[in-house]
Amino acid sequence: MPELKRLHAGDSPAVLAFEVANRAYFAASISDRGDEFFEQFADRYSALLAEQEAGIGAFYVLVAEDGSVLGRFNLYDFEDGTAVLGYRVAQHVAGRGMATAAVRELCRLAAARHGLRSLRAASSHDNAASQRVLTKSGFIPVGPAAPADLGGKQGTWYQRDLVLQP
Repeated sequence: MPELKRLHAGDSPAVLAFEVANRAYFAASISDRGDEFFEQFADRYSALLAEQEAGIGAFYVLVAEDGSVLGRFNLYDFEDGTAVLGYRVAQHVAGRGMATAAVRELCRLAAARHGLRSLRAASSHDNAASQRVLTKSGFIPVGPAAPADLGGKQGTWYQRDLVLQP
């Protein structure tokens, strides 16, 4: 059973392998991160860990039983009890409900562990799979996303208010 866990320094090789293996798949629906991302991966990864340590972001990986990364789920731009959610899942597990289950779990963790009251996420108009994940996870459309928010693509912002579950 895959496990959603906080990003740690030791996850770096598995995260890089995930990004490299799925680069073309991701680029079909979201903006490619470019060669610079991969060339500077170690520095960027260290910066994420520093943000997490400082409490201004929270980064998670969905890990398979064999230790491989199946997805990344990020909370960033913490401000006044709100954060932005970003996520991506490996091509070989897409369409199996893993992204929806992980986003739902991250919503729970966002409230319980990080004290957040709402999450926002942007999805391009041509990324129907992401729109389904968000709506199945309780997000509602709240307005247009500027192309600058989505790497040059048109889209929609979604929001979910978080409620602590007993």
